[in-house]
Amino acid sequence: MSVEDAVGRLRDLAGLRRRVHGTAAEVAADALRELIMEGGLRPGDRVVEESLLGPLEVSRNTLREAFRLLAHEKLVEHKVNRGVFVRALTADDVRDLFTVRVLIELTALRRSREADWTAMSQAVAKGKACAKAHDWLGVGTANMRFHKAIVASVGSARLDELMGQLTAELRLGFHEMGDPRAFHEKYLTRNAGIVDAVSGGDVEGAVGLLHEYLDDAKSEMLAAFSSDR
Repeated sequence: MSVEDAVGRLRDLAGLRRRVHGTAAEVAADALRELIMEGGLRPGDRVVEESLLGPLEVSRNTLREAFRLLAHEKLVEHKVNRGVFVRALTADDVRDLFTVRVLIELTALRRSREADWTAMSQAVAKGKACAKAHDWLGVGTANMRFHKAIVASVGSARLDELMGQLTAELRLGFHEMGDPRAFHEKYLTRNAGIVDAVSGGDVEGAVGLLHEYLDDAKSEMLAAFSSDR
């Protein structure tokens, strides 16, 4: 995603977030978090205040409060005399993220219903469309929306908020994986298999597929982190 595209997308996201309740700082943080989840900001990128004030339509103090919220979520970090930067994950972060994902997603999938399967299927269809267009960044975003749809089946605003934070962190980890097609393509196929199983009535089979999926993704990401560090 180019800088111009990222700024334009951030303006759109901020506009969407203003339609729901929240402080100006929370709206700005939500928009920045979503941009990170979509791959518009990468680990190590400097988040320049001046370039964000206009698209987010906030004051400098409000933006700094948004940064504090995102720092608490381990998405950005302040470096003394240098500014605010998008955080790079560690192997320990990856392990912890997948521990939480297993606990949340397997339980949520067991509770999912037809409406939830529709949302999951729509995310798979979006991923396939992005793959056909060779938009592998988009495939990664569709993958995150697939997993968010699983958790949304619980109907908990708190879990939805947590999953929003987790998927943004996971996207930061995706950037460490090298060729995005090599990483995402096979999981797109596995997403479709999970939807087929659960919508066909084999809920425990779908849960088993998801558990294997998460274990494999965790191992693959940890291998990449070990080789890079």
